[in-house]
Amino acid sequence: MSRLSITIGCGSYDRTRPIQDGRIPVEGCDVNFVPLEPEEAFFRSLRYQEFDVSELSFNSFCMLSSQDACPYVGLPAFVSRVFRHAAIYIRTDRGIKKPEDLKGKKIGLPEYQITAAVWARGMLQEEYGVAPEDVHWFTGGQEEPGRDERTPLKLDRDVSITPIGPKQTLCGMLENGELDAIITARNPSVFLRGLPNVDRLFPNYIEAEQAYYRKTGLFPIMHIIGVKKTLAEREPWLVSSVYKAFREARDFAMRDVATRAQLRVMCPWVEAFVAQVKTVLGEDYWQYGVAANRKSVEAMLRYSYGQGLMARQMTPEELFAPETLEVSRV
Repeated sequence: MSRLSITIGCGSYDRTRPIQDGRIPVEGCDVNFVPLEPEEAFFRSLRYQEFDVSELSFNSFCMLSSQDACPYVGLPAFVSRVFRHAAIYIRTDRGIKKPEDLKGKKIGLPEYQITAAVWARGMLQEEYGVAPEDVHWFTGGQEEPGRDERTPLKLDRDVSITPIGPKQTLCGMLENGELDAIITARNPSVFLRGLPNVDRLFPNYIEAEQAYYRKTGLFPIMHIIGVKKTLAEREPWLVSSVYKAFREARDFAMRDVATRAQLRVMCPWVEAFVAQVKTVLGEDYWQYGVAANRKSVEAMLRYSYGQGLMARQMTPEELFAPETLEVSRV
């Protein structure tokens, strides 16, 4: 049987690089791995379906799946996971001392539906009583003007969402005092420049995120992997082969991350940091699969539906390809 040529659009991470450089093959396939920043991968995959296999925004995938409109079938290979306490930046001259002080404030977001914002709003509501309706939201480009919602919004509730002007940016508005805060997955330039009156809502965010995990058991999932539905239907073996490769690449990275003999990353104390992570999150702290991540998947579904983004409530089993719900064991 001839090999199938596939294109993978995905970030170049330690847990995907073994596929990118060929150390881990996708069985039965010749792989063209296109390394991309997540925003570009999401845009090109969901708008134009350019890739056979793609990294996908978890919430965009949930939204489209709830409408039976997603061109990709989901794999529970969670290539991006990030706690989002550190993603909330505030003006320190607006009386914001604690999360509850965000009520009534103007908060900017690159897009209302991005996964980082969904997790942050869910955390703010469940842990601090700050509901989406309590805030005035403003959406648009963080550093460059002209960004809009990647997935169209159809909210059925009274939430104040205002697109910023065509020449405005969130960082510019925060710097000028037109916004009280922004929530963003990327460090904003106004923070990196050390601008006066701009800081994180949680300056000691590592402590806050560890306490959040100990309380909730949630390790937020940001991105998943999708296989184009038309291809998966034509080649039914492909989903299992792709999922197997991503699991093996993750295993490779987990073994490699804290190697002491020759450091894989430019951090002299990475071994100690990984050991600290394991004391909080557990030995196998970056797991794939639905069963091991049910709590976090259900939280994402609860937040997205509760915030009016999904058309219907779904279960984790509905989201992902049946072939990925169980894997073979030796």
